[in-house]
Amino acid sequence: MTLQETQACQRKGSTLLLYRYPALRMFATACLCAALLLPGCIIRSGAQPPPTGKLLLAHYMPWYSAKPFSPFWGWHWTMGKFQPDVEKDGRREAASHYYPLIGLYDSSDPEVLDCQCLLMKLSGIDGVIIDWYGLDDHLDYAINHRNTLSMVQAVKRSGLKFAICYEDSTVTGLIAANKLKAVDAVNHTHDTMKWLNDHWFQDDAYVKVDGKPVFLVFGNGYFQDDQWNAILAGLAAKPLLFTEAHQRAGSVGAFDWPHPEHGAVGSKREMDRFYEQSHNWLQSIPAAYPRFHDIYDQAGVHKSWGDIPDGSGKTFEATLERALTSNSRIVQIATWNDWGEGTQIEPSAEFGYRDLEAVQRVRNQLLPSRLPYSPADLRLPVRLLILEKRNTAGAKARLDQAKSMLTAGNTQEAGKIITEVETWL
Repeated sequence: MTLQETQACQRKGSTLLLYRYPALRMFATACLCAALLLPGCIIRSGAQPPPTGKLLLAHYMPWYSAKPFSPFWGWHWTMGKFQPDVEKDGRREAASHYYPLIGLYDSSDPEVLDCQCLLMKLSGIDGVIIDWYGLDDHLDYAINHRNTLSMVQAVKRSGLKFAICYEDSTVTGLIAANKLKAVDAVNHTHDTMKWLNDHWFQDDAYVKVDGKPVFLVFGNGYFQDDQWNAILAGLAAKPLLFTEAHQRAGSVGAFDWPHPEHGAVGSKREMDRFYEQSHNWLQSIPAAYPRFHDIYDQAGVHKSWGDIPDGSGKTFEATLERALTSNSRIVQIATWNDWGEGTQIEPSAEFGYRDLEAVQRVRNQLLPSRLPYSPADLRLPVRLLILEKRNTAGAKARLDQAKSMLTAGNTQEAGKIITEVETWL
């Protein structure tokens, strides 16, 4: 679906994922992946109000490459099987059961990144937790790092916050490719952390709790025992370390993540386990998510991890309510845009803006400060992007003005300019 086709709708080879999800993960203790029509799962309005200063962050994947911005279609759109150059009924082939409302995009396209950040801002999302693979040139790690640099700039342009979630599978990937010796893994990762310390941890836009940068590690734990303490030693801005599902040595607590292999009943049990155990930690980051419906089996990557039903939006609303009414300082939405696993809340051809409208609604119900934006305002960033992609030089100054107004939160005046330019073209 092209941007022009999206506007019409509005009117009426990598193996990265194999490294990311090792088989052991299937048997590891899991966090919640709720099919939320189960009794007692939804937190009602009688729940205790959340603490003030809570941050709502979206887990963000920076790994998409797409023509014509890039010279090729990246693995996360193709998974080695799908051919995005092939179009049928206005929709390109892609490695997802769902389709982005803005079409298949490139994660280094600044206009796309601005659109995504503005969508987050208008929905009430405070920033992103970026999925990051380090600094090495292996598989698409280097591309992901380049795209992360671009996303950080877009986040700062939009007045949002950012944090990093480091994939410890990068270490196993480098070792398997003979690019790193296991004996050097701790020192190598320590050097990576020094780079983060020097470039991001002390940035004003980086997410901090009590003055300390927040840092997540995704995976079952390549580093064990006291290794993370050694990796973080000597940093000027030593971060608060959060590990996946369980607290491990060196961490202040854990973050939750959907595990669809447990099914509906098991997912409810895992959700309860996470919240119960989190009482014993200094910090925790619960998760909210809309569904889980991956494409791996159809793509021939590996068997599906399982399924979490969308529940006509009830899955997302219930997990979001429970997370926002917890005592945690940070809530993570999993995810903004993992199209391969179907966990995205980014606007889609299938669901439109439904999940972002839910963020607005639930946040306004549960958090003390009410958003000044409406569901109609959520359409403005995509309408702006469509106009930007028309490459109409005469309208650029006006579109830049509209973007500045959206960034400042002046949706009324921005909408007038966008409508004005739409009538020109």
